[in-house]
Amino acid sequence: MKFEKPVSVQWLAEFTGARIVGNPAQLATGINEIHKVEHGDISFVDFAKYYDVCLHSAATIIIINKEVDCPEGKSLLVIDDPFSAFVKIVNRFHRFEAATEMISPLAVIGRGTHIQPGTFVGANVRIGENCFIHTNVTIYDNTIIGNNVIIHSGTVLGSDAFYFKRRKERDVQYDKLVSCGRVILEDDVELGSGCTIDKGVSGDTIIGRGTKFDNQVHIGHGTVVGKNCLFAAQVAVAGKTIVEDEVILWGQVGVNKDLRIGKGAVVYAQSGVPSSIEGGKTYFGSPVGEARAKMKELGWVKRIPELWEKLSAK
Repeated sequence: MKFEKPVSVQWLAEFTGARIVGNPAQLATGINEIHKVEHGDISFVDFAKYYDVCLHSAATIIIINKEVDCPEGKSLLVIDDPFSAFVKIVNRFHRFEAATEMISPLAVIGRGTHIQPGTFVGANVRIGENCFIHTNVTIYDNTIIGNNVIIHSGTVLGSDAFYFKRRKERDVQYDKLVSCGRVILEDDVELGSGCTIDKGVSGDTIIGRGTKFDNQVHIGHGTVVGKNCLFAAQVAVAGKTIVEDEVILWGQVGVNKDLRIGKGAVVYAQSGVPSSIEGGKTYFGSPVGEARAKMKELGWVKRIPELWEKLSAK
C-alpha cells in the first residue's frame, strides 16, 4: 500500500511508541510485506531467523523487536510487538468506510460492461470495457478489473488475507494482520462460479491476462498467476505463490505457499504441490513428482500383495 504523501519516521515512532535506530530523517512512502517491499516502504520482522532477510531487503524503515546494527540508509523502529505496530499503521492509513449502495458511486465502470442485479461493487473499483459480471458477485473496494472479463455468480474478489499471529497466552489466540492490498484481474480473464480471490496483505494478488478458472477456485493473498493459465474446479493456491504463464492445474490440486510453478507445467487432478516445480513438465501425486515416475511407483505399490505372497512362499 502506498501513502498519499510521505510519512516521517519521527511521526511513525511517536504514533507507535517505537524507538528510532539509524537515520532519524527518513521518509516512508508505503507499507508492505517483506516479499513485496520496495524502496521507501515500511516492513516488519519479529522472528530472529528472518532478521537478515528483512534488514537487507528493499525496505527503508523496518519495525523490529530487538535493537540490531542498522544497515546504511535505513531506519529501525524498535518496539516489543512489531506485528501490532504494523497493524496500527495500516488501520491509520487504510480506514474502512461502510457502503451505502450496491454499486459505489466511486467505482469506475467501462463502456459496454454489464453488471447483473445483486452484484456488489465497492469503492474505488475500476472495471474495464466489455465485461460481463453475473449476479451475486462481490467485488471489494480497490479491486481492478481489465477489459473483456467474465465473472460468474457467487465469486468474491478482494476478501481478506488468511494471515494471523498466534498469541498462546490469550484465550482468543489469533491476532489478525489487517489486509490493505488489492486484487487485479488483467484483460480476458474468466472466473467460474464460487471462486474466491483474496487481496494481498499489503500488495496485489494478480491474475494474468487470458487466464481461466473453473468453479470454486481459491487464490490466497499476494499470489501472482501468470498469463493463459487454466485452473479446473476446486484448485486452491496458498498465499505468496508465483504461478508462471501457461500453467494447467487440474481439479482439486492443492498448492502450498511461498513457491514457484514454472511456465507450462501441468499438474494432474488431486495432486499436492509442497515446493517449487520446474516448468514444461507434467506432474502427479502428493507430494507431486513427474507423472511417468509416479505412475510407475503406483504400479509397484499395486504389486506389493503379489510380491509379499511370493516372498512368504519361499
